Amino acid sequence: MLTKDTPGIRTRVLLLASLVLVIAGSTSASLLIIRGRLQQHAQAAFSADLYRSVDLFQKLQTQKLLSLRRANALIADLPSLKALMTTRHQQTVADGSVPFWKVSGNDLFALADRDGNILALNTHQTSAQLLPALQQKFSDPSQHLLLAGSDLYEYATTPIYFGDQATGTLLGYVISGYAIDHELLQDVASSAGSDAAVFHGSQLIASSLPDARATRISGALQTIIGASAPVPAVLNGERYLAITKDFDSSENAPLRLVMLKSFAQTDAAEKQINRLVALAGAIALAGGTILMLLLSRMLTSPIERLTSGVRAFGTGNDTYALPSNGTQEVRFLSKTFAQMREQIQTTNSKLLEAERLATIGRMAASISHDLRHYLAAVYANAEFLASPNLSEAERNELYEEIRLAVQGTTEMLDSLLIFGRTGNALLRTTASVEVIAERAITLVKSHPDSDGVTVTFINNATDTTAAVDGRQIERALYNLLLNACQSARQSPTTRSVSLTLTATPQTVTASIVDSGPGVPASIRDNLFAPFVSEGRQKGTGLGLTLAWTVAREHEGEVRLVDGRAGSTTFLFSISRTLHSADGASPARHGVLTL
Repeated sequence: MLTKDTPGIRTRVLLLASLVLVIAGSTSASLLIIRGRLQQHAQAAFSADLYRSVDLFQKLQTQKLLSLRRANALIADLPSLKALMTTRHQQTVADGSVPFWKVSGNDLFALADRDGNILALNTHQTSAQLLPALQQKFSDPSQHLLLAGSDLYEYATTPIYFGDQATGTLLGYVISGYAIDHELLQDVASSAGSDAAVFHGSQLIASSLPDARATRISGALQTIIGASAPVPAVLNGERYLAITKDFDSSENAPLRLVMLKSFAQTDAAEKQINRLVALAGAIALAGGTILMLLLSRMLTSPIERLTSGVRAFGTGNDTYALPSNGTQEVRFLSKTFAQMREQIQTTNSKLLEAERLATIGRMAASISHDLRHYLAAVYANAEFLASPNLSEAERNELYEEIRLAVQGTTEMLDSLLIFGRTGNALLRTTASVEVIAERAITLVKSHPDSDGVTVTFINNATDTTAAVDGRQIERALYNLLLNACQSARQSPTTRSVSLTLTATPQTVTASIVDSGPGVPASIRDNLFAPFVSEGRQKGTGLGLTLAWTVAREHEGEVRLVDGRAGSTTFLFSISRTLHSADGASPARHGVLTL
């Protein structure tokens, strides 16, 4: 299975990351597009509303002015008013004007004599500046806006005649008007769907906004005035779209109408849409993640199983189940790998069979000469024994030669049998390796190849008991000691072999040292392969191979520690306990079971 240490990015993580990036990018792009389109649409709609609001205010102003003139004409034609104006007494006219003001219902009502002098002035709000301002404005008949301090009125003037206008006598003038104040602008705002404010220069005269917001318009006025199209403005943290219109420039500072459209509802709708889009994106992300997890599992799980199958096949497991589900590509890959694995197994079987035949051929070539030598000795000595003229000493000598030939043949066949049976179940019992080593040394000392060689035994372990197959361990130590004796006999000086036992809680180790010429470098790499030797005159060439195989079957090893002349050292180690379930040996380096 894949682990955290495996390099590269997992397919599942890559798919999930791609999905998250796609959904997050789509959601963000949708939010930006919707926001931009919504703002463009809102600004276009609000601009049209502002233009309509300005037109509505101007139409309302015109209609009110016409209404004032009609009302003035009716009042000016009243006989009681004409009689009042004939008195020309200011106080009398002022007192007598009140009923007419109340009947008119206007915010401003004034009467002037025929010379233009204001005799009576009635308003809901008393202002010391109003009378002088009206007196000054009255001299210019074209004017119809009156500004007195912070009060703004639109008024109409109608002459009062005694008789008809063409031939009658001018008695005076009736003046009536309405206030452009908070109530009027609120009516305009409710009708137009926009807020309105009137400025004299930078001074706020009236507004439909609450006082707290209205005072902040003055701060933003400089960015609003002069714009030929609606411009954005921020009042008290709230976004507006504003437009200005000059409707009187006769004053020393012009009168300006400011119409404003709030983005509050649009911003609220935008936030709600953003929340809905974000929620939809989150739901899509959650659903997509779950779906992608399922899809990625369907995709990557067969790939991981296929990877495990490849790894298992690499370790020798050729029965690992390969995935049969997944996508079409994965199934094709699994089928192809199964066919490849079968082909490799078939090829390997043929290779093993060919190597088996080659091994048998090498074995036959290896033992044919020695076996023929032993059989020739038996045959010749048997013919000599048939002679009746032999003495007892000669007969015993011939018997001894026959015995040695038979013993050599038996040892050769035993080695071949052990080599052919390697890999079979071990018969492990608790035994002392020290006792087994002593038996092996005794056997080696009786072999002709140990003549002239000093064999010593050193036990440095207090306890050498282990779960072993005693016969195989004895044979392995015997082969190592015999190989050491054969090497030591080639030494021109000291001919010695030593076996030293050491032990740990887990292993027992035998160290075999000889004084021979050493191990040639040409055979060190494949020293434990069968039929490998250097200048071998007799034997099967299986001694080191059998020792190595026995050590591996006992969960140990044989290795060459020192290959130099005079101190050639082999270490033979085995486990004291059996760890594997069946005692089967691990894979061997080129050793075939016959």
